[in-house]
Amino acid sequence: MDLAAILPRLAAFPRAVRALYAPATEADLRWKPPAGGWSLLEILCHLADEEVEDFRTRIRLTLEDPAREWPSIDPEGDIERRKYNEQDPAETLGRLEAARTETVTWLSELASPDWTVQHESKLGELRAGDVLASLVAHDALHLRQIARRMYDLSVRDCEGFSTDYAGGW
Repeated sequence: MDLAAILPRLAAFPRAVRALYAPATEADLRWKPPAGGWSLLEILCHLADEEVEDFRTRIRLTLEDPAREWPSIDPEGDIERRKYNEQDPAETLGRLEAARTETVTWLSELASPDWTVQHESKLGELRAGDVLASLVAHDALHLRQIARRMYDLSVRDCEGFSTDYAGGW
């Protein structure tokens, strides 16, 4: 596990999200494409909740007590149950930034963690390092999802004109 490479990327992620969300209006943040998918605000709420309830918690529990059961999560169900699309975008972004800062600080202060320690999950055996690697990948996957939603907004806002010149999605 190369924490020296991973920690700067983890730390930069909320700034990247803030920059991408900056030009979006409240309506843009709550908009869902007709074909389906999460709104930008729903993605943001998911990121803020997953930071605390999923990744950091599961890494910590695996390192501390790999036999301990992980708390259950339901990311898809949380969208409606927690009314993500009605939440305050600025507050949610602040939550993500604070939670990620806490995660990066915690990870940087770990003394020689054993990333190979395993937890038997519903998905099979997962090592602490697998969960951390998945956090880094999760960021990248959601950046791609955010980019897709920005593309969808471009198509919506340029109705009547072709985006073919931009290249294919």
